[in-house]
Parts: sequence; structure tokens; C-alpha cells
Amino acid sequence: MEDRQVRDIAIEKGMTVDQLMRELKESGGFTGRKVADAVDIMEKMVKSDGCVKFLSFPACIMATGTRGVIVELAKRKLVDVIITTCGTLDHDLARTWKHYYHGDFNMDDAELRREGVNRLGNVLVPDESYGLVLEEKLIPIFEEILEGKTSVSTRDIIDGVGAHIDDESSLLHWCHKNNIPIFVPGITDGSFGSQIWMYWQTHRKLHINLFQDEQDLSDIIFHAPETGAVIIGGGISKHHVIWWNQFRGGLDYAVYMTTAVEYDGSLSGAQVREAVSWGKVKENAAQVTVEGDATITLPMAVASLIERL
Repeated sequence: MEDRQVRDIAIEKGMTVDQLMRELKESGGFTGRKVADAVDIMEKMVKSDGCVKFLSFPACIMATGTRGVIVELAKRKLVDVIITTCGTLDHDLARTWKHYYHGDFNMDDAELRREGVNRLGNVLVPDESYGLVLEEKLIPIFEEILEGKTSVSTRDIIDGVGAHIDDESSLLHWCHKNNIPIFVPGITDGSFGSQIWMYWQTHRKLHINLFQDEQDLSDIIFHAPETGAVIIGGGISKHHVIWWNQFRGGLDYAVYMTTAVEYDGSLSGAQVREAVSWGKVKENAAQVTVEGDATITLPMAVASLIERL
């Protein structure tokens, strides 16, 4: 038993996010304390010399204002490697060129379809702000960066597109500028990938070299003195991070943020302790699983972390 008393949270006028987080740390209060623990682990990761910091997340949060939090992490070089899904590229680029809008979970979806509007939770994505603009803008970029190539990795395609984005709101812009590789194992599962497929219709010698992505990840993993990860949600992004880290004995630091439950055996709901059994997270790793919506927990954690730095 920890010899530490539960202490009431003291709310004061003008307190900072980090001051609130330190209050949560002493509150003994369920998920609140877990968010505070996550900040402590993230701080250790950032301040540890030689720690390669992974970030993985699903595309959906890039359709929300939480995109700005992800961008801030890349802008400040607080992450070294990003593994995500194709939709992340879609939403980042679409919102660079067009706008998404506020909606509601309970809107009439049939009516929205008749109006040419797609609903992502309570975010509205008009057709002209997504598929149409991506088709219009991406094909000319692909014509330039892929011309004459027969083999290219997802990392290199994404970086090449990022080099063409002169907009500081964009994740691809900052990842290119700060040399942060983005890996998308499921590159064809989204509009970005579909546009590559369209390009391939007239450039049949081009092949996506997924093995080069894996080789790049291998080189990163095996040369890392330490590794840590902030993992939001689950799916291929989460698994690709922990899969590769098992080959070096597991992550040294792990922060999971998820809304999923573990009783159905889902990867999204799997707690850090399950990854320990696979050797994907070290037994003595600094780790926490934070249950809750990442559009709440991640901005709080990152704001607190930035205050400390």
C-alpha cells in the first residue's frame, strides 16, 4: 500500500493546466490521476537522452481541433516517429485546403448524404472539403514527386507531399520540416491511397515499397538506446509501434489513451500489461493506460507537458 494520503483538489483562480495536473496527481481520483501519471511519463520520455519517441493515433482526431495538439508535438520536436492511418493524411491535407464544420451526433444522416455532407461523429465534412479537393490537389503533386520512380516507400511519399505544403497548420508540413518520419502501413485505406492508385493507372511501373518502410523502422528500433510511445486508440497504428518494439525487448515508456474496453480482446482495449506478456513493453517500463476520450485527455496532458518544458 502506498503511504500517501488522498488529497482534495484545490481549485484556484488563474491556475495553469500543469498546476491542475499536479493537483490531480495527489487526488487519488480514478482517471484524473492517470492523466497526471501520463504527463509524468511523457516528461521522462522527452528528457531522457537517446529515447526515441513514437506517437500513434487514429485518423478521426485529425478531423477535430485536437489536430492542433498533434501538430504542436511535431512542431516542438517532442516526437521522433509517427505511425498512423491513411485517414490522418486525408484530414490533415483536406483541412489545409478547405474547412470542416461543427455538427451533431444526432443529425439526419440520410439528409446529410442528399446534401453532399459526410458526418464524422459531430464533425461535418462536405464532399468538396474531402474527396474532391484531395483529388484536385494530390494528383499534380504525385505527378511531380513520383515521376520516373518505380519503387517508393510510404514514408518517402508522405515526406514528398509534406515538402509541398507551405502551411503551418499542417502536420505533414512540420514533419517534413523537422525530419519526423510518418509511416502508414495501411496506405491504401483512404483517399490519399486511392489517389496513388489513380496515379498508378497510368504509371504501372510504380510500386509501393512497404518493405523499405519496415527496414527504416528496423533501423530506428535497433539503434535506439531507449524507446517510448504515446499510443492513442488502437488498430494498425498501435500494433505497428508495439510490434516493432518487441524486437528490442519492449518499450521503456508507454502511455495508452483509449475509450475501448478489454473484455472483448480488442487491441484498442488491451491494457499495457497485456503488451508486457508479449514482450512489447518491458516489465519494468514506466507505463499507464488512460481511459477516456483523447480529445480531452491528450490536450490536457500536452498542455501540462509543455508548461514543464
